[in-house]
Amino acid sequence: MMTKYEIMYIVRATLDETALGKINKDVEKLISDNKGKVIEFKDLGRKKLAYEINKEVSGFYYLMQVEANSDTIKEFDRKLRINENILRHLILKKESE
Repeated sequence: MMTKYEIMYIVRATLDETALGKINKDVEKLISDNKGKVIEFKDLGRKKLAYEINKEVSGFYYLMQVEANSDTIKEFDRKLRINENILRHLILKKESE
């Protein structure tokens, strides 16, 4: 069964446009390759972090609305944890309307 999730992640601000584009494509591909669907993708831009993370003081914020099963989300979570260019990520399960 497909569940709706909201995912926010912060990418290291020291990366160039090409690297950012590749990371975002890879993140979307993680969902779509595992039978999930990206409903909406928003680039929230560069923002100052509330506190320093791995010597970084700002990052690029991205927000996604996805439909996926729990196995897809578990794999997605695992892959984002090991990606050193992603400073933080948050996955929220949306309440069904």
